[in-house]
Amino acid sequence: MADIAKLVEDLSKLTVLEAAELAKALEEEWGVSAAAAVAVAAPAGGGDAGPAAEEQTEFDVILTGDGGKKIQVIKEVRAITGLGLTEAKALVEGAPKAVKEGVAKAEAEEIKKKIEEAGGTVELK
Repeated sequence: MADIAKLVEDLSKLTVLEAAELAKALEEEWGVSAAAAVAVAAPAGGGDAGPAAEEQTEFDVILTGDGGKKIQVIKEVRAITGLGLTEAKALVEGAPKAVKEGVAKAEAEEIKKKIEEAGGTVELK
């Protein structure tokens, strides 16, 4: 049990970008994702929900470019995510990258609007 506590402690120290990289590595290694687990679990209690009722409710906000206004986009990404300067800069420079994942449609559209106003380009998935 002490090993699990140590693992939890170590994982708690990860930055948001490091946690995202860890999640991606685990998805590649095991072929699963946390989002897929949530999506599979959700219909279980839904009863007779047909394919037409499966409207997308969670969106990923993907930064696709800085539009030549990198500093403004970095500032906006920091405000949205709470990342430090180095992490936000790495996210913007590494585009396309997810700014936020699994957010409601209204929040995703609001984030997209803010980043586009700062000069960046965004895609919702």
